[in-house]
Amino acid sequence: MKYTNLPNTDIKVSKICLGSMTWGQQNTETEGHEQIDFALDKGVNFIDTAEMYSIPADPNTQGSTEKIIGSWFKKTGRREDVVLASKIAGPGEMVSHIRPKLGFHKEAIEDAIHKSLERLQTDYIDLYQLHWPERNTNFFGKRGYDHSENEAWEDNFREILESLNKFVKQGKIRHIGLSNETPYGLMRFLEESKNDLPRVVTVQNPYSLLNRKDEIGLTEIYHRENVGLFPYSPLGMGTLSGKHLDGIKEGTRLSLFPQYKRYSNEESVKATRKYKELADKHNMSLTHMALAFVNQQPFVTSNIIGATSLDQLKENIESIDVVLNDEIMEGINEIHNSIPNPAP
Repeated sequence: MKYTNLPNTDIKVSKICLGSMTWGQQNTETEGHEQIDFALDKGVNFIDTAEMYSIPADPNTQGSTEKIIGSWFKKTGRREDVVLASKIAGPGEMVSHIRPKLGFHKEAIEDAIHKSLERLQTDYIDLYQLHWPERNTNFFGKRGYDHSENEAWEDNFREILESLNKFVKQGKIRHIGLSNETPYGLMRFLEESKNDLPRVVTVQNPYSLLNRKDEIGLTEIYHRENVGLFPYSPLGMGTLSGKHLDGIKEGTRLSLFPQYKRYSNEESVKATRKYKELADKHNMSLTHMALAFVNQQPFVTSNIIGATSLDQLKENIESIDVVLNDEIMEGINEIHNSIPNPAP
């Protein structure tokens, strides 16, 4: 395994992070525990979760993933071996069951943190993230920003940081991050943090061969402000394994949850075929090429991989030993330039 630090901290994290959103629906508690055991044995020390998990959002399974991680901590006593990341849900109909008033007001943050700590059976969360913005902006597959003059949201960046700072001072969270965020949001949080408030260390955004949208505006900020990208969906919900090239396979996440099919639209499939040809040419699996591309980006802190089986998990973790040479990178960029960001 390879390691780095969360930016501006002394917390060492593996370059591969274990994603957990399938635990509680697609995976049982036992399978979740097996994945944690396997990943830690391979050198992974970083786990990402969220209060809304498992996915898709469901009032009957909300919080189930955190509970599975918490029961593993209780069973093994290995909390100190794990760097733990979780998230508070933003507003939206799909998560209206989580609390009566959604958003990042101080009561919501207090409610979310306390309930996550209880489910996780821990006294602290190493990295606490805002799952998606409260304001109207472009994320979850939306390419461009459409302004709304009637938007109810009011600027509250400083208030959010002040609320989070209370829990940093109490030791209940150690550092903060964002998710599904834009250059505007990241820069506003960074500017407000200069008022002796917690500084954002990572942004958890989608990033893959099918979605390099962060390179348009955010990667310059990552480099210049020393903020790390914490990428999710590096395989595009499994699309970049190549298994869906002849149609969505039954029993897979994309067949079970059609709302996530933005990664398998016509242009994405076209691009994936080209990436598969490139991987075949260089005698490597498409999965390894796709994950290695993300792993070796200089602005990436840790690559969030997920799996529903130990075989998938093994292959994904082994991507850390794959290095793409200049010829492969040139081939990747040639495909990207011809079909840029088909799955934003």
